[in-house]
Amino acid sequence: MPSSSGLSSALALDAPETVSAPRPARLWRPRRILVTPAALEHAHGRAMVARAEAEGLPVERLAANRIPAPREPDPRRAYVAAKATLALTVAPPTKLRLQPIPPSADWRFDLAEGCPAHCQYCYLAGSLQGPPVTRAYANLDAILGNLAAYAGRGAVTSASAERAQEGTTFEASCYTDPLGIEHLTGSLSAAIRHFGAWDAPVQLRFTTKFAAIAPLLDLPHNRRTRIRFSVNARAAARYEGGTDPLDARLGALGQAARAGYPVGLTIAPILPVAGWEEAYAGLIRDAADALAGVPGLDLTAELITHRFTPGSKAVLRGWYPGSDLPLDEAERVEKRTKFGTVKHVFPKPLMQAMRAHLTACLARDLPAARVLYWT
Repeated sequence: MPSSSGLSSALALDAPETVSAPRPARLWRPRRILVTPAALEHAHGRAMVARAEAEGLPVERLAANRIPAPREPDPRRAYVAAKATLALTVAPPTKLRLQPIPPSADWRFDLAEGCPAHCQYCYLAGSLQGPPVTRAYANLDAILGNLAAYAGRGAVTSASAERAQEGTTFEASCYTDPLGIEHLTGSLSAAIRHFGAWDAPVQLRFTTKFAAIAPLLDLPHNRRTRIRFSVNARAAARYEGGTDPLDARLGALGQAARAGYPVGLTIAPILPVAGWEEAYAGLIRDAADALAGVPGLDLTAELITHRFTPGSKAVLRGWYPGSDLPLDEAERVEKRTKFGTVKHVFPKPLMQAMRAHLTACLARDLPAARVLYWT
């Protein structure tokens, strides 16, 4: 079993000495937007087309409802083409049969599938079938109207004394980053309005690596949406291509909290980068600075260590052949899921050390934060 110090040496990444000024929030501009005939049967589908055309983006109306695969024989080029494509389509009936999503929330529902970012540790690798085209769903009324049947049910917050105040929770960012595509879809704003008008103990939850929060700040959310920002130590920024920088995300976190939203930090994926103790302590101090003076702060923290499966490793190596992301099974231990599949996690001593350190930093610098889970 590798030692903590040995694994840290293998991940020797140099953090920048100075912090650059925040850049404007990044807005994705896909190279292709494909629209199925079924999407155009829905008002929300037509509204998404109008948004894209107003941005001057190329819109292709398809003759059939099948999304064509990228016309690239080379897998790497096919990946690049897919990541630059947005498809407007209709969620299939299986999407309306919600699945539990522990430990985050009672239920998962999808406004879209796929993400425009280029994170070298992408959790979707191995989960999505085929090239990673981002699909946004036009049948939004059906998706949102379906949620009421699941209220009051669930086994995470609905059945937890510690998290009962959250009500029935619905996670919208399992298979996408909804803020990263919001300027083209408007789906996230519609979901926030839906939950804000829903007079019941329910909560919408989503996580983002983007910072274009301005369109959400004045929405009637009624504190029924928790906006969580996925953040990491600055030394890990090299693995998060196509996202907004940390300072922009933390700035957006403060804006959302001051607009009255419940907010959260999703610290993920936690990696033993060189000097990881100070790296994550600094991250938490920066988050505390962003939230300083927020009245009535409602803050959670979710702590997620890096792990991978054989399938996700194979996909990620194909997507990012030049990455130095640590995917060496010899430096991990195997953990079996309840389904019998294997994932590779950090050794127990390192996991214990990281957990103790991060929770201590949160208790010291962000005592308002409720740590929901460590995994």
